[in-house]
Amino acid sequence: MPRHTSLARKLVLFGLGAFLTASMIGSGYWFMVRPHLGAGSPTMTASGALIIDERDERLVSIGAPLYQAHCASCHGANLEGQPDWRRRLANGRLPAPPHDESGHTWHHPDNMLFEITKYGTAALLPEGYETDMGGYENILSDEEIRAVIAYIKSTWPDHIRQRHRQMNEAAQR
Repeated sequence: MPRHTSLARKLVLFGLGAFLTASMIGSGYWFMVRPHLGAGSPTMTASGALIIDERDERLVSIGAPLYQAHCASCHGANLEGQPDWRRRLANGRLPAPPHDESGHTWHHPDNMLFEITKYGTAALLPEGYETDMGGYENILSDEEIRAVIAYIKSTWPDHIRQRHRQMNEAAQR
């Protein structure tokens, strides 16, 4: 593949990520989760940000088998994702990314991870975006979705968890 094509693809993906981040913050995205969780949820901050605590052993123990049952077939039993997850398939879709430290899951705040899991990737991207990641809104409860995310986060090394906490804090501002 020519080098400029790879660079162009990276720039497009970076631009898409920046656009989504700016759009979410600018439009009050963080408050979209409130109706689904309830204002009294212990995982909601006063600012309306969702924080999922990967140190909550009860939540992680619920999430581990749910991940294996609903996520591992695409994202891998060890969170490793599908091979060549950054290279589009013949159908134009991207393979499932890893949820371990080598992937980009930890680059997204908890609110976004929750929304992607509940509503699917296509619900958060421009119309026409094709993806194999459907939503789990009618399959898992909100608590179960939070549990799966807690499990995923619990597998990250400490330095990644710290960076992710900082990202969640920044998303609250």
